[in-house]
Amino acid sequence: MAPNILLLLSLGAPLSSCSLAILDPLGPVGRGNAQILIDATIIMLAIVIPTIALAFWTAWRYRASNKKADYLPYWSYSGRIEAVVWSIPILTIMFLSGLIWIGSHELDPFRPLPSKAPTLEVQVVSLDWKWLFIYPEEKVASVNQLVIPAGRPVHFSITSASVFNVFFVPRLGSMIYAMPGMTSQLYLQADRPTQIWGTSAQFSGDGFSDMQFNVHSLTEDEFAKWIDHAKLAGPVLDQSSYSDLLHQSQRMTPTVYGKADPHLFHLIANHTVASGAGPQPEAPDHAGRETSTGGKH
Repeated sequence: MAPNILLLLSLGAPLSSCSLAILDPLGPVGRGNAQILIDATIIMLAIVIPTIALAFWTAWRYRASNKKADYLPYWSYSGRIEAVVWSIPILTIMFLSGLIWIGSHELDPFRPLPSKAPTLEVQVVSLDWKWLFIYPEEKVASVNQLVIPAGRPVHFSITSASVFNVFFVPRLGSMIYAMPGMTSQLYLQADRPTQIWGTSAQFSGDGFSDMQFNVHSLTEDEFAKWIDHAKLAGPVLDQSSYSDLLHQSQRMTPTVYGKADPHLFHLIANHTVASGAGPQPEAPDHAGRETSTGGKH
């Protein structure tokens, strides 16, 4: 375990200024993702490091000034070299395949996380260019702000009201697609109270670069207080107010809705309500030049 920790620190050092803190996980899924990355790196270094070392050794051993090195101008084949050349990559692929096989089952997005605490249900809708989070059991909602209790599993049901997007909270792990007309599933958990961030990991038009959201991991008491405050302070989220959210917008301020329609997510996923416009294709203007209409609502 000590070599893994050292490698984690060495890899994390140059990424300390990078927002995607994948190597600084906050929950069990994030730790699983980071461990797979570390293990895969170690396995691949087992072939990279000897190859680099042998390249330098060969250059030194067979330099022109070394008269002791064998000179075999007509040499063409060695069974031992062929065995090494093929066996090491095959073993590397076998180890990586086993690692991926085990990880894909242990980190299955549809697999509930083991916990004695009840799972929180959160419904996620990607819009142009913002994120809508609905809490169906609490009947509240928020835009560009995800609030979750620490130490408690969260079950995300994810869809898109526009084009494909990718829901991703780097420190919690496991990015997953938000697809129109479909519902993806994902289980995540934050181990301790903190503030992190999430983003869209797929280009989706003009406002993609600012399609980010804040993630607040709170204690159970703080989360309960936030729910109570949201119910008292926020406006209503129904089909009428949702139609306003469908309009394309950029850098939308985080908003809380105190009363959310618990059936709205299913109406969106089933295309019962209108879908978003999505990025618009470029259309020629009167002079025959192409102009972009995406994000100009």
